[in-house]
Amino acid sequence: MQLYIDVEGWPEGEWDAVANRAASATAKVEPALDNSRLTASILFAADIEIHALNREWRGKDQATNVLSFPMLERNSLVSLPADGPPEMLGDIALGYETCQREADEKGIPLADHAAHLLIHGLLHLAGHDHETSPADAVAMEALETKILASMGLADPYDENAADPPVTGVQ
Repeated sequence: MQLYIDVEGWPEGEWDAVANRAASATAKVEPALDNSRLTASILFAADIEIHALNREWRGKDQATNVLSFPMLERNSLVSLPADGPPEMLGDIALGYETCQREADEKGIPLADHAAHLLIHGLLHLAGHDHETSPADAVAMEALETKILASMGLADPYDENAADPPVTGVQ
């Protein structure tokens, strides 16, 4: 998967590397994302921009941690042949101040929390949705946990850890 990454309003860091590592790990667990034709855009932005996107596209007048905007239906994604022109999977946007606050509350590095949110967003782009049913939520959390473990990162859904919910996905 080819990522187009734009960083605006985040501190200096290896955000391209974080995004590419999260995408690679996610594609190893979610086979539908393991297609070199796929492209996705990742926006690391200030909360003010995320707030505007959330208000415009979701009707929620507040900042949030992550937004995802899929451009392919799950059936189209799964059946996408390996050969052909690039295909836009969708867009993901992360809000800096919200992500930083949540990382601080959890006592984890911002990069680790951003990786989790990117994985969460990528799974949404792949057609997974934790809001459709409790069973779907459990399944999506299990995928996230498996992907994070493959990256050497802790389970954000561990009962013993204080983990704010991933709230801003579409």
